[in-house]
Amino acid sequence: MSEQEKLDKLKQELRRGALVLAVLLQLRHEHYGYSLRKALIDAGIEIEESTLYPLIRRLETQGLLDSEWREEAKRKKRFYRISDMGHTILQQLLKEWRSMNQSIEQISTTLD
Repeated sequence: MSEQEKLDKLKQELRRGALVLAVLLQLRHEHYGYSLRKALIDAGIEIEESTLYPLIRRLETQGLLDSEWREEAKRKKRFYRISDMGHTILQQLLKEWRSMNQSIEQISTTLD
């Protein structure tokens, strides 16, 4: 495996947890799948549909998201939003993310 392949694999692992956090944060406001993906991309977070849709289904199965089908512009769309439990967990994940980020920053400054 080349160095670039190793780096790509590690970057993918690093992104997995961050994507969960980003989706939960974005779904504090209701979105349907396409609008959620667009909002994430607009925020600088590239995500493929093949990654996003399984992720939101998993988060819904875990009770972190609520969804409902509605008609909009003569098309049925499934709208997602963070559930009460999802909001509680989001707050805990954010606290953990910030703590880890601070620790990593602290460690990385000792390398300079």
